[in-house]
Amino acid sequence: MLEKKPKISIITIVYNNVRDIRYTLASVAKQDYPNIEYIIVDGLSTDGTLDVIQEFRQHISILISEKDKGIYDAMNKGLRAATGDYVLFLNSGDELFASDTLSKVFGSAPDADIYYGETKLVNEDREILGDRRHACPEQFDWKSFKYGMNVCHQAIYVKRSITEPYDLQYKLSSDIDWVIRAAKKANKIVNVKDYVAKYLVGGMSQQRHKQSLKERYEIFKKYYGFIPNLFNHGIIALRLMLHRFKNGKTRD
Repeated sequence: MLEKKPKISIITIVYNNVRDIRYTLASVAKQDYPNIEYIIVDGLSTDGTLDVIQEFRQHISILISEKDKGIYDAMNKGLRAATGDYVLFLNSGDELFASDTLSKVFGSAPDADIYYGETKLVNEDREILGDRRHACPEQFDWKSFKYGMNVCHQAIYVKRSITEPYDLQYKLSSDIDWVIRAAKKANKIVNVKDYVAKYLVGGMSQQRHKQSLKERYEIFKKYYGFIPNLFNHGIIALRLMLHRFKNGKTRD
């Protein structure tokens, strides 16, 4: 008897992003994995995004198109609609790395609470820029973010039973808080040891970088403590300076 494949709910949030949404939709549509629930949460786009979404309608399980109160409100809508064993947030412009990505993730080990992998950065022309500055840790737990978010949100698959809603007090960095909370509950976290996502550089957290950094600092202080967080941020700053000295300005 064939073992049933876990059901994965992939959630894509989008608003007026006709330029990039097709790449995300296509990367899900071409997966060779058989048990996908694809959820699109659109903020009532007016630029043609919905027309592109309709082209892929046969691959979409749930389409929500209505006004929202921001990124994480939209993500919470997707999370409430999800029925899969696992959830993955793949935002507009980001892609699953290859057509066999989901098969590799769930074939890497059975019944993990969290799976994670590596990410490549891409630009608007879909050219691969390279790896993220923060290297993916060999082993990951809730303390792994103390020197920065070293696993991309688009490269983290979380068992739905350990997820909670995103905290709406954070406007740009609630995904970090969300992953830490899930990781604190996780008993089995598996490194896929492969590239699982392509991340489009230049998102909202980069456009409003100062606010994003402030939120991250407060989140890290909440989980890691005031004094350790000060020390850790000294290390983060030092590593950033060394990276820029060797490689120039970072793209993530």
